[in-house]
Amino acid sequence: YYFYSNTRKIKMEIAVLGGGNGSYAAAAHLSEQGHSVRMWRRNHSRFSKVLSSREKALEDWESERKVKIDMATDDLSSAIKGAKLVLIPLPATCHNQLSNEVAPYLEDGQVVFFSPGTFGSYIFAESLRCSDNRAEVTFAETGTLPYLARKQSEEKVRISVYATRLPTGVYPSNRTAMAMETLSNAYPAVEPLRDALDGALMNAGPIIHPPLIILNAGPLEHFESWDIHNEGTQPSIRRVTSELDKERIYLREQLGYGEPHFPLENHYDDSKEEWMYGNHSHEKLTDSGDWREKIDLLAHRYMLEDVALGLSLWASIARWLDVDIPLATGILSISSAIVGRDLCSTGRTLENLGLAEFSKDTLNVLLREGVASE
Repeated sequence: YYFYSNTRKIKMEIAVLGGGNGSYAAAAHLSEQGHSVRMWRRNHSRFSKVLSSREKALEDWESERKVKIDMATDDLSSAIKGAKLVLIPLPATCHNQLSNEVAPYLEDGQVVFFSPGTFGSYIFAESLRCSDNRAEVTFAETGTLPYLARKQSEEKVRISVYATRLPTGVYPSNRTAMAMETLSNAYPAVEPLRDALDGALMNAGPIIHPPLIILNAGPLEHFESWDIHNEGTQPSIRRVTSELDKERIYLREQLGYGEPHFPLENHYDDSKEEWMYGNHSHEKLTDSGDWREKIDLLAHRYMLEDVALGLSLWASIARWLDVDIPLATGILSISSAIVGRDLCSTGRTLENLGLAEFSKDTLNVLLREGVASE
């Protein structure tokens, strides 16, 4: 059932950037799978115990055990140098700053993987292009983290579910075969998509989280903690997420992306085609209790990433295509009122990325070749 079982791998040098749930899970899991992992985290004080021990506790369905990591560092260049694969399982809110920091250290032949990306592939590629670094680097992004995971402390992570399918788009897409060979050595669950925008529109975060935080705004602000995935996912709210997902699929179809679309309904219904986390994953998530938390609607990544960046990208694509996605734009408007600023105009839009004036043909060339031409 778990994607890594009975899979023979070639040992690979992997850099894991960040100190969040996904980064901790990736560093521990990939180290245990036999890869040489260099983990970088900016916050030295919170990372101090791992820096000194090069060890993490990993808990999952199997057991709790200690996992050694080859390198733990707060020096970004040391983590990236010589790595075949660079993993960035971080919120998209960090992309603009981190892309400029990473660009000088990237090397020929490396694959940089975002899980998920919200079209971060393009942002990092542009930062590399605008730098003095002429390395040929490939970027890829998938629809979700390879893990449902939560840190229990600064030294321990618990993985409730391992992804079984990871639909992945590559930028530029003419390097998809090479990227998939590298990525599948770490994550055999990767499945190739047409390009990076195809991958960006597989991102599950803007489907799941915005309705859950907006429609649970009252209890989130009233109670000390609230599980939006448990008591917060009631039938009426599920109907909203399903309709929002139909807008995502509609955008995909308007852009010419075909099936599979990985409809969110499959996540909740095990009788349908397997979703990214496989069968029974929603129950495992809620049973863990790890998602019972305090969510600050003004500061949480569900608002600042999934709404402000994810839904703003959708809305801008709809404008570009001259089509309507009323539920997504409505959630954006309500969220803007909550946070007190226009999330649509300030978000990760085609306008702000400098792509709104492109024709469909020009955008397709850019996605395939990494450079645009009329």
